[in-house]
Amino acid sequence: MGKHTSEISTLKTATWLALATAAISGVSNFVNKYAVTAVKDPVAFTTLKNALVAVFLVGLILAMKKKTEIASLDRKQWAALVAIGVIGGSIPFALFFTGLTQTSAINASLIHKTLFVWVILLAAPLLKERMSPLQWLGVAAIFGANLLVGGFAGFKFNGGELMILAATLFWAVENIIAKKALDGISSTTVAAARMVIGSLVLLPIAAWRGGLAGLVGMQPSHWGWTVLATALLAGYVLTWYAALKRAPASYVAALLVPATLVTNALSAIFVTHSFAGRQLVSAALWIAGSALVIAFARRLPTTAVQPANA
Repeated sequence: MGKHTSEISTLKTATWLALATAAISGVSNFVNKYAVTAVKDPVAFTTLKNALVAVFLVGLILAMKKKTEIASLDRKQWAALVAIGVIGGSIPFALFFTGLTQTSAINASLIHKTLFVWVILLAAPLLKERMSPLQWLGVAAIFGANLLVGGFAGFKFNGGELMILAATLFWAVENIIAKKALDGISSTTVAAARMVIGSLVLLPIAAWRGGLAGLVGMQPSHWGWTVLATALLAGYVLTWYAALKRAPASYVAALLVPATLVTNALSAIFVTHSFAGRQLVSAALWIAGSALVIAFARRLPTTAVQPANA
């Protein structure tokens, strides 16, 4: 009984962390559309932003005294961290932010939120995870809610959208690798490895493109956008990996879908300046869908439950 109670508590914590990640992601997608435009070169922008997050997370690692954990990692764990840094922390960022300059924030957010589909498809054979039919119904309701708000005018299937889709596929693979790595590594260490290794890969790419020179003449307003985007990214990786450590990857990924509602709402407030009655329908679908995903989560196997220590 005590073990079951602990599993429920762990799932509840993962749920709140995943929903926090969704909120951060929704705001981030909206902010990044303007931030990357202000800084001009998208790869230089994401390299700077990721490097700042990496520095912050290294400081957090030192403050949390996790040097012992890092020193005890074996070759297999280091290989997983390197893969996470390359597959999740570098290439997809360059693709995503380059694509973001060529399409709308809403379209980018909708494509990125298909992440849960790819994670579920990969998690079924590789992690032996399943979602119940009622959870699938909840996911469909949430995704339907996303399409009702914020002036979505359809996909253009241009280069920008294809780059964002490619980035999303990279991140789906990263989720599977990270879920396995988190079995024996803290979420903070995995997040730090992702950003540090990813930044080291992005740096020569940005230098080769010649975009780093543009960072020298950044205006205060540019730095303001960059700092805001950096803070959001730091919050995203910390809450995301903490949720992923505690619950199945498919469950956590499904709860990221409502992020598009946040992006759409911000676009409606600050860009289109219009609200329609369908937003009430959208809100109802979001609440009902999220409730189904959470309420009908299957009982976690013991291998999927991780202790609260992140």
